[in-house]
Amino acid sequence: MTAASRLVVVGDVLLDVDIDGTANRLCPEAPVPVVDVVRQRHRPGGAGLAALLASRCTAAVDLVTALGDDEGGAAIARMLAPAVRVLRLPLQGNTISKTRIRAGGQSMLRLDGGNGKAKTTPLAPEVIAALRTAGAILVADYGRGVAAHPEIRGLLTELAPRVPIVWDPHPRGPAPIRGARLVTPNAGEAAGFAPGYTEPAELAKVLRDEWCTDSVAVTTGSAGALLANAKRVTTVEVPAGLRFAGYDTCGAGDQFACAAASALLDGRTVADAVAAGVEAAARFVAVGGASALSVHERAQTAPATPEPALELAARVRASGGRLVATGGCFDLLHPGHLALLRQARALGDALIVCLNSDDSVRRRKGSSRPIVAEADRAHLLAELSCVDAVAVFGESSPARLLERLRPDVWVKGGDYAESDLPEAEVIRRHGGEIVLVPTVPGYSTSRLVATARGNCEGER
Repeated sequence: MTAASRLVVVGDVLLDVDIDGTANRLCPEAPVPVVDVVRQRHRPGGAGLAALLASRCTAAVDLVTALGDDEGGAAIARMLAPAVRVLRLPLQGNTISKTRIRAGGQSMLRLDGGNGKAKTTPLAPEVIAALRTAGAILVADYGRGVAAHPEIRGLLTELAPRVPIVWDPHPRGPAPIRGARLVTPNAGEAAGFAPGYTEPAELAKVLRDEWCTDSVAVTTGSAGALLANAKRVTTVEVPAGLRFAGYDTCGAGDQFACAAASALLDGRTVADAVAAGVEAAARFVAVGGASALSVHERAQTAPATPEPALELAARVRASGGRLVATGGCFDLLHPGHLALLRQARALGDALIVCLNSDDSVRRRKGSSRPIVAEADRAHLLAELSCVDAVAVFGESSPARLLERLRPDVWVKGGDYAESDLPEAEVIRRHGGEIVLVPTVPGYSTSRLVATARGNCEGER
């Protein structure tokens, strides 16, 4: 792999925390809901999210960012390490964090912390080398100083004539450098950059001229984007079947920008890059957005393999391999589970297990289940030689997760019929097949639980 095949992401990282719970009562001290925490997850945010997303569609990604020496900075570095090479700038202050609290899928509150900003000290030689040898550069500006670093701006201005630069601007950040190949504000940001204009098409033209860039794409959510280049404005629509009005769009702008940058890295035109960005952002939102990519800190202490499910799926597809997936609760692993998993793995080149979260198990099986928590169930499955990756999903059906994995084969036990599987439509739509394998007689988790409880009661 040549250095020029690398995508370099430049920008500010944040620590995003998702707290999911239930809210069924009010606090006695004030008329506010009490959220009972069910799950807490962490992920890189800001340019960290952009780099993580880019790593799922680009073979090699570098991230130039300011990282603090506090626990937040260390957590971000740990989460990015398996997929992204991080080139650090010094940070003055504490790592920025954003904690989102949700109950029943509804956002309740966001807590922001930290005051960190990038220092303007001279760049390290490895940062300069990464930028000079990049195949494409994505600036994911979050207004915390990296995009305003004088030496970085000077380098980017020098490189712009020969290296495609995508600039995702921030209201508190600097203007894009002259000559950027593509600038990608959303409609709200664009209106703030060009007061007096409101129509996205007008905004795209005005900002293209004001910033002296090759192209500006103003993203408009479920309506797609307006692309201004060569003095023309083109509407780029979301592909049919991918409308996502009302969904959580957190991270969609990062997905759009990194997909566009990856397309330019591959030598595609700006128009093609914007179309790729619109489609990627729509798919990203439709399958759960940034919260679906949350990284469990606990998982960082687990062995490096099996690899993260989505990254593995992308690699199998890129190599022309055959991807197999199966799903279920897998509560109290037993010989029936092992037989299913081994038969499934034999059908292809890699096996991903789609695992019901604790919440979804409770909805299906009742409040007494699961017996084993999702983190431990995932760890046990990942230790099996026939399992290549595990992905947890929180819905009643794995359909959303399967939209992203797109397995060639979906395996379930023979005690199901295809008509019983709500996810069957997703598998068929992506050209996959459904295989029902025989079950091992006498084994089921429910039966084991009932037997154990009966024995316990007999011993009292």
